[in-house]
Amino acid sequence: MDDDGAEELGSLVAPLLPCAEVAREGPWPSLDPVTEFLAGRYGRWACGWNWSVGEGDVDGGVVQVWCCSSDSVATPDATAPLVVEALQEWRGWLEDLAERFAALAPPENTAVSSAGLWYWERACTRLVTVVADRTQAESGWYGHCMQVLRWFLARNGIDEGQAEEIVENAVGGRFGSWIAPDVSVIDAVSSRLARGVGGIG
Repeated sequence: MDDDGAEELGSLVAPLLPCAEVAREGPWPSLDPVTEFLAGRYGRWACGWNWSVGEGDVDGGVVQVWCCSSDSVATPDATAPLVVEALQEWRGWLEDLAERFAALAPPENTAVSSAGLWYWERACTRLVTVVADRTQAESGWYGHCMQVLRWFLARNGIDEGQAEEIVENAVGGRFGSWIAPDVSVIDAVSSRLARGVGGIG
């Protein structure tokens, strides 16, 4: 998005923003009009625009420019550019993930059930590591981590229901808020995920 596009978007967002007092009273619902507008304009992916690091509007995200509505909302004119910047940061993260998914995907001619477990272990290890880093392993970070793993499996042709089960079985309470996983924990999760994928079919 160029500067003109960002300015135009900001002008459309500004009238939808609550005043600071309203944002402090009911932070999440007060931003619903903004989220609905962004999702309607750009697609469902835009719903993550305020998924900030730590205990923000939504727990455990990667967006750093937006803290939470009670701290980030000021006047509409001052807040609108921040919303645009947060949306761009979220979009950049999704694009980064798409590139990582492509780089980590097993070879196309390798069947899911017979793929070397190494591909899946490597992918899981790298994805967990980057999500822990981007979320700073703060409050609720593991929720987004599990989501990213599900996205990766679905991107590689695994049914969403199966992907959810595989990730749940692999992670299964092994991650916690405010704690970056050590190498042994990541290795154990990656190994379990790979075996889950290998067990399909």
